Amino acid sequence: MVDVKRSLGLALSVGALCAAVALLYQVPAVQSRVGWRLDAASAYVRGVVRPIGAAPTAVITLASSLTPTLAASVTLSPTASPPAATVTPRPTGTTEPTATPTPTPTPTALPGRVALTSPPWEKQSWNNCGAATLSLMLKFYGWQGTQQDIAAVIKPSQEDRNVNVDELLHYVWNYVTWLNARYRVGGNLDTLRAYLAEGLPVIIEEGMPMEQGYWPGDDRWAGHYLLLTGYDDAAGTFTAQDSFYGPDRTVLYADLDANWRAFNRVYMLVYPPEREPTVQALLGPDVEFAVNRQRALQTAQDEVDADDQDVFAWFNLGSNLVFFERYGEAADAFDRVRQLGAPQRMWRYQFSPFLAYFHTDRIDDLVALAEYALQVTPESEEAMLWRGWGLYRQRRVEEAAVEFQAALDMNPGYEDAKYALRFLGLMP
Repeated sequence: MVDVKRSLGLALSVGALCAAVALLYQVPAVQSRVGWRLDAASAYVRGVVRPIGAAPTAVITLASSLTPTLAASVTLSPTASPPAATVTPRPTGTTEPTATPTPTPTPTALPGRVALTSPPWEKQSWNNCGAATLSLMLKFYGWQGTQQDIAAVIKPSQEDRNVNVDELLHYVWNYVTWLNARYRVGGNLDTLRAYLAEGLPVIIEEGMPMEQGYWPGDDRWAGHYLLLTGYDDAAGTFTAQDSFYGPDRTVLYADLDANWRAFNRVYMLVYPPEREPTVQALLGPDVEFAVNRQRALQTAQDEVDADDQDVFAWFNLGSNLVFFERYGEAADAFDRVRQLGAPQRMWRYQFSPFLAYFHTDRIDDLVALAEYALQVTPESEEAMLWRGWGLYRQRRVEEAAVEFQAALDMNPGYEDAKYALRFLGLMP
């Protein structure tokens, strides 16, 4: 009887302790200190139980580069429509500023050094470099919010490890409406220097080496945002506000470009409306999305021609081909990426490969790649969504619905997941 009482007392004590720990974990300060450690431990265990290697290579190859008309010949059944949106749609009334004909500025020599005022720095919280970097940008213009304000809208779950530039734009357009915002791809070092010389800081997305691995065989590569606020030609460096490593970092020109190219050299501008003429003049022909993408496509093609082992050049080639709906050629490019071996986390940041395989009816490849992305990052709502569309095309409708709902649960504002559930008649 005594043993029973002791056992019951021990069980109650353990239960109370677990409840107290769970309650304590809800405190934001505790989460920020402990959460990443728990996350790292969980990732390590997953990597031991199910080792993470390279992404699966292609199931089939369309070889559309040898058959240019093949992509156009692929059609989708009316009962298997693709998702209507592939990024978070802009809400009504929130569009990029209208492009107006702007005289091309006469080239002038840029100053050899620019140093804009550094905004008040704040260290990013767990998995929050996108929101933190945008917060730094907005603070440059006097905004009074925090990274948590941004994250609450664009990534309500701390486990969400990816924020796309579209989502950053969405926040500015809808919650900081007294500023304008744009993004483009295919930038270069002179592009960045020209904006900085005009007093306009620039956000870029880059690949970065991590100091530690999170599972056996981790290649320690991840995506990261930087805010650039200056440059020095004599030193060959940019000044970067880094939400992880600290303020006023110096980054060599060559290092920045090598890391930046992993994300198609994307850059984002935020600026007061009165600077719109200046921004359009600096953009020049790139003020038009299609012109910008065509130039980025040519850059990627040139880099592939120069080095056919360049995995990032192939990835950028595929992404830009998807923009022009040249899906067969894009799928070929992504087949090459998978053959060469992209970083393990690449598939949680950029989703053009899923579009290419979907629109060429390569559903086995789509599902295999989405499942690999989820093995690396189980919380990726974008990979959940695309696995769902793959399952749907395989007539596994109930499983597809589960994936769509999981994507929406991860990010309740995810419009593509809402569309998918409406498509299945599961949401009004």
